[in-house]
Amino acid sequence: MTQSANAPASPDQGDRPNLLDLSFHQLEDFVTRLGEPPFRARQVWQWLWQKGAASPLEMTNLSKEMRARLDESAVIRLPVISKQLQSSDGTIKLLLDLGEGVGIETVLIPEKTHYTQCLSSQAGCAMACTFCRTGQMGLTRNLTHGEILGQILVARTVLASLDTKLSLRNLVFMGMGEPLLNYNNLLQSLESLHHPQGLDFSSRRVTVSTVGIVPGILEFGRAGLGALAVSLHAPDQALREKLMPKAAKALPLDKLLEVLKKIPLKPRENITFEYVLLGGVNDSPQQARDLVRILSHVKGKVNLIAYNASPGLPYDAPSPEAVEAFQKILWDKGITVTLRKSKGRDIFAACGQLLAASADE
Repeated sequence: MTQSANAPASPDQGDRPNLLDLSFHQLEDFVTRLGEPPFRARQVWQWLWQKGAASPLEMTNLSKEMRARLDESAVIRLPVISKQLQSSDGTIKLLLDLGEGVGIETVLIPEKTHYTQCLSSQAGCAMACTFCRTGQMGLTRNLTHGEILGQILVARTVLASLDTKLSLRNLVFMGMGEPLLNYNNLLQSLESLHHPQGLDFSSRRVTVSTVGIVPGILEFGRAGLGALAVSLHAPDQALREKLMPKAAKALPLDKLLEVLKKIPLKPRENITFEYVLLGGVNDSPQQARDLVRILSHVKGKVNLIAYNASPGLPYDAPSPEAVEAFQKILWDKGITVTLRKSKGRDIFAACGQLLAASADE
């Protein structure tokens, strides 16, 4: 699957490539073109992804001559933090500057034993889901390999500066953008994530969320590079078209469910269905029963998310009673269901809120 035809190209990197944009094999090719043996690529790779080198000149187990050639031939360019906010509940939201006026968000969510990072895959989003602030921005461009994984390097630096014993353990591609519309860079990023001499994340610790893009959803499901989460948000096609017009029309609900049945799953593996509860819109008991019906033939679990109201969007948070009733109906019908607690309300936690608020300043 190739980049979306309507997606603007990434910015010109100039004559010197960003080393963070190279896959391991691309880095091997780059190093050998500099006249070095291929094994040097492994050393450079470790400096980039394990030691967080800001310059080739810091790579002290390389010869001075090689460091100089690398420094002349390439750069290491990370996203720059333009705003950092920390919630009273410990959630950290970063607004990152990619240059040329392009900004993205990433969020660090504290759990009991670790942090989970919410990663962006695009600047903006083309899907225009009506309850999502990012969806109202439109798409600026796809993120590169280095911009996607650079969010992790920036997050690790932030966590290292804090008085915390919690490490970054889980990654979720649930930030700005539709990951499967940046499929080539997503795939390259996932492969790099799992490299044992690099960031070394297990595929069990990585989740990719999509509204349902073909053929990407089937390709990703078969690749085994991470868990799959599907943004559903409605139990019927008509309502899904109102909430997610582009996604629902491109892949109708019945066809989406048929595609998901073709994805091979391990014995204890499930597809996660994300369902944002919008007050008075999709949170009734009947809609809960309808959701049970359509998911009865798919091996999945449901992640309920109480809507985090966003200024300018026409939706309200559901009542606690509606959330409890909806969850109980799913449980009583044998569906595994979790309720994601909303965090970071005091720091524009919902996707796209911080960037939008910053643009309005």
